[in-house]
Amino acid sequence: MIEQTERVMSSAYMQWAKTHLQARFNLASSGLEPFPLSKLPVKIDNLELTGPSFYGYEPLQKALAKKCGVSPDCVVAATGTSMANHLAMAATLDPGDEVLIEQPTYELLVSTARYLGAEVKRFTRSFEDGFGLNPDEVARAASTRTRLIILTNLHNPSSALVRNEALKRLGKIAREVGARVLVDEVYLDALFDDAPPTAFHLGEEFITTNSLTKVYGLSGLRCGWILAEPGLAKKLWYLNDLFGVNPAHAAERLSCIALEHLDQIAAPARRLLETNRRLLNAFFNSRDDLDWTPLEFGTVAFPCLKNGSMDALCALLLEKYETAIVPGKFFDMPQHFRIGIGGETAMLAEGLARLGRALFDIKARPYPRSSRVGNSLSLRSPAKRERRGQGRSRRE
Repeated sequence: MIEQTERVMSSAYMQWAKTHLQARFNLASSGLEPFPLSKLPVKIDNLELTGPSFYGYEPLQKALAKKCGVSPDCVVAATGTSMANHLAMAATLDPGDEVLIEQPTYELLVSTARYLGAEVKRFTRSFEDGFGLNPDEVARAASTRTRLIILTNLHNPSSALVRNEALKRLGKIAREVGARVLVDEVYLDALFDDAPPTAFHLGEEFITTNSLTKVYGLSGLRCGWILAEPGLAKKLWYLNDLFGVNPAHAAERLSCIALEHLDQIAAPARRLLETNRRLLNAFFNSRDDLDWTPLEFGTVAFPCLKNGSMDALCALLLEKYETAIVPGKFFDMPQHFRIGIGGETAMLAEGLARLGRALFDIKARPYPRSSRVGNSLSLRSPAKRERRGQGRSRRE
């Protein structure tokens, strides 16, 4: 792991993702297949290259506020969820501040906090508990130096849901120590009609982030947002002047059209995920070489390889079977891997079949268990990466 004193200037996971996710059978993506522009009711007359997009494009502000059930002055538009998270952290953390972040989690959350000079402490979401959130873990880790508590809901990488009762307890913990709670909700809409309201409604100490990227296949729009109390929202707008200045206005207009038709976009996404979730759970049920929790909702799962090397499995999958999964070392759990189900069903079925063959190959010629690798990851082929040290999973 990177030492606390070393400033992070890059993301090991993003470097890996941008160089390894072109596999023919991509089981590493956490979002839905791209939604085609041809299916949006867009005419060229609906678009302009430049418009009144200074501190929010009013039609987009109103559309996002309506979707989230909030006042427009609580909405801050951002370039995707990652930039939304960056802005939220940059506005609430000073160098040396303490931030509590779940473990495992999305690598970019940890790297961004360290880039901003925060002192990162972790609280565990354990495999044995289905990656559920235990507020007592957070309470034990919190101190009067804590300024921000960060989690994902649905959980990245497992899709576990944090319910309101646990979130309310986090809010109480945050108030007691003078902190805020940042909840990345980019996968929450994968519950569709069963999705709870945004955690922003639970109190002013909550900040939430989201986008249209993962659940709706609209990544190209970069339509992200932050929900924050109005005073903080204004601070976030002014802070973004240092980063984004003005957004791409054509994307704002396309985002307004997408939000008008979100129910129609969501319907096929829901059917696809329901079909693919059954396929994935059937695959898990057929395996005795994986530990896993049934996937109830969401777009990703995070099983554990019982024996053998995850590095070897990932390399074999990519080189022999043209298939990609995300190594668990990016989530500090090197014996696990993240698998996504947002692709076309036929592609997922074939990818799972190839994963099954690779698991058989690994069982036939076992390797040592996977090593724990820090953030300084090579961009070479996985087969050529160096193994350093031995890590153990939380569950055998």
